[in-house]
Amino acid sequence: MKNWMRWSTMLILAWTLTACGYNEFQTKDEAIKAAWSEVVNQYQRRADLIPNLVNTVKGYASHERETLEAVTKARAAATSFQITPEVLNNPEAFQKFQQVQGELSSALSRLMAVSENYPQLKADTSFRDLQSQLEGTENRITVARQRYIQTVQEYNVLARRFPTNLTAMMFGYDVKPNFTVANEKAISNAPTVDFGK
Repeated sequence: MKNWMRWSTMLILAWTLTACGYNEFQTKDEAIKAAWSEVVNQYQRRADLIPNLVNTVKGYASHERETLEAVTKARAAATSFQITPEVLNNPEAFQKFQQVQGELSSALSRLMAVSENYPQLKADTSFRDLQSQLEGTENRITVARQRYIQTVQEYNVLARRFPTNLTAMMFGYDVKPNFTVANEKAISNAPTVDFGK
């Protein structure tokens, strides 16, 4: 009789955990980790391309030292940032991750703008190959971030929706931070266009 009660209690507990979304939280949490790994993979791929790109540009535009140093410094900051699973649950750490990656993107944009001033550099096969790889990587980053955003959105809806929000509160499944636009206020204003100049 005691074994039957124990088994029935375990079955009721298992059914309750399943019905309240516990297993769905586990599935979605793992999906977030997988999507995050892909984001990190693509950022690492970009970071790995940068030294070759900087060296190629340096060969043609050595007097652009300030730009080259900015890219190198931004890459060092991005690669030294500790990417741990806790980043996914810590809005401040997540924001810091976005910040260092944004600074690297900005520095790379300046480097690409500088390359426009050097026709010989633009004609260099190595530079064109690296530029093409970098563009492809930026596209992969965009896709990986989009997948991550969608996965986090699904998790956050589950964490906030009734009755699974009760499970979230009981087991400490907090809403996770997501990617944001760095200059949200600036992009919400329409640009000023003046054809008179």
